[in-house]
Amino acid sequence: MRLLLALPLLLLLAAPTAAQETRIAAVVNDDIVSLNDLSNRMLLVMRSSGMEDTKQNRDRVSSQVLRSLIDERLQMQEAKRLNVTVPQDDVDKAMERIEQNNRMPKGGLADFLEKAGIPRAALVEQITAAMAWSKVVRNRLSQDVTISDEDIAETLNRMKENADVPQNRVSEIFLAVDNPTQDTEVKQLADRLIEQIRGGVRFDAIARQFSQSPTAAVGGDLGWVTPHEVAPALGDAVQKMKPGEMSYPIRTGGGYYLLYLLDRRVLGQPDPAQVELSLVQVAFPAPPERQQQIMSEAQQVSDSVKSCGELAKVGRERAPQTSREIPEIKAGELPSQIRDAVLKLGVAEVSKPLALQGAVVVVMVCQRKDPPGGLPTREEVSESLARERLDTLARRYLRDLRRGAYVDIRG
Repeated sequence: MRLLLALPLLLLLAAPTAAQETRIAAVVNDDIVSLNDLSNRMLLVMRSSGMEDTKQNRDRVSSQVLRSLIDERLQMQEAKRLNVTVPQDDVDKAMERIEQNNRMPKGGLADFLEKAGIPRAALVEQITAAMAWSKVVRNRLSQDVTISDEDIAETLNRMKENADVPQNRVSEIFLAVDNPTQDTEVKQLADRLIEQIRGGVRFDAIARQFSQSPTAAVGGDLGWVTPHEVAPALGDAVQKMKPGEMSYPIRTGGGYYLLYLLDRRVLGQPDPAQVELSLVQVAFPAPPERQQQIMSEAQQVSDSVKSCGELAKVGRERAPQTSREIPEIKAGELPSQIRDAVLKLGVAEVSKPLALQGAVVVVMVCQRKDPPGGLPTREEVSESLARERLDTLARRYLRDLRRGAYVDIRG
């Protein structure tokens, strides 16, 4: 699955012991974060982000992981104060979506957690906190977000005026700096995350685990933006980037950003993310020691199949648990590596083998329908503006909870 405080407890972050069950990493108002909580979350972060689980990597990210746990305690405390709950059925459905998004069979997520030595409760707690906070933000702040007809008209007029200005499909990782004493540590974390991504860890996987922006839930995807729609420092950086490039850490008033430029287009042209596709996808499980062999075998499949029916048959025979026929999907719903490869294919054209986390994938396009060009609708503009304003209010809300909380970091 691809599912900021200095600490003198890094040597205690290996496998949890009985003593760690009750030893305290942090006190958050009336709640505690135990060393066991911290150790389990560290393991989840490493496995789901694709980081190599080494002491060096744990040392590098432990403070941010603890900060995330502290934020979750604050979010759950606020949810409890407001009588906001998350039904078990909602959590179960979220777990099912994780399986589907990661091409796992039913029950595959539980198997993954068990093999990785990660307690199911560690993931459930993370999912529950995210869902509870989303409800709190909607209930408390939605009424403060109003989008007028003038707002929509102004945005559409600006888009028309900038019809020849390139739009950028950008993903972000945001690391907050709540007070000046944290600046150096947050900057160091940003540098370390860049090292991990350049070393092969997926940007969206790191964003899901480390970003403090609401876009973390979608792997940091900001969607299509023009330079003037983001902070000036971010817009300047994006303009200098090419698709596939990542930025250096960019300091803004609230913290540090890492940006990844997914794609670029001219406003009004068709959105590649809206291309409607029918696909056959065969994923050959590829443990590291056999990846080269599996890659060679997948290349033979890619060279030999001539139709979606032939590729589907290969999948049923050789990788039935991890292969699937997708009758309808939008390109934007695919993982970035698969999406980029698929959009270059014509109908009945098969991809080269794609090396993903733990698998080698071959994809064929069965049908394709390109979207019409043009500006977004008034409804789409309204939804985008509302989402941006709600995200800003949510950040302020959490910042205020942090500032008003009693937090004691234990050594």
